[in-house]
Amino acid sequence: MPRRIVVRRLLAGAVTAMVAAMVAVPAASAAPCDAPAYREFDFWLGEWNVRTPDGRLAGVNRIEREYGGCVLHERYDTGKGYRGESLNTWDAARKVWHQAWVDSSGTLLLLEGRLAAGSMLLEGQTIEPDGRATRHRITWTPDAGGSVRQLWESTDANGTWTVAFDGRYTRK
Repeated sequence: MPRRIVVRRLLAGAVTAMVAAMVAVPAASAAPCDAPAYREFDFWLGEWNVRTPDGRLAGVNRIEREYGGCVLHERYDTGKGYRGESLNTWDAARKVWHQAWVDSSGTLLLLEGRLAAGSMLLEGQTIEPDGRATRHRITWTPDAGGSVRQLWESTDANGTWTVAFDGRYTRK
């Protein structure tokens, strides 16, 4: 058999094998974050006006799904110089949600928690410049009208929980 025909047949066989290998890739690897747990925080997706209990506009927030649905990316802006972002993801191995929040004041807040009774509850702590640990818990609760309440509580110097922020998210 001429050498050219042998080379063509080898190339054709190699291409066929590569196509077969690509088709044989399990669907799970194509969409690793399709499990229902990855959708538990989806009620928070969207573009929002965030208002304090007295109706004052505290800021605007945009939450989008990224990285193939594996991450919720939050971008918050008060319009007065303070801005922050968070990345939120489900840890399937440990069965917890994680949030990493950073902002224009230099804060890094790492939270984790779960969806419970229809609310997302995440907790963590920061170390203050004086070395004191402050605990944080943030609860997001959707309501039937489509808005979301975010209640952020932290511990004071005596370890008592106080409200750090209480905001109502309404869709833009």
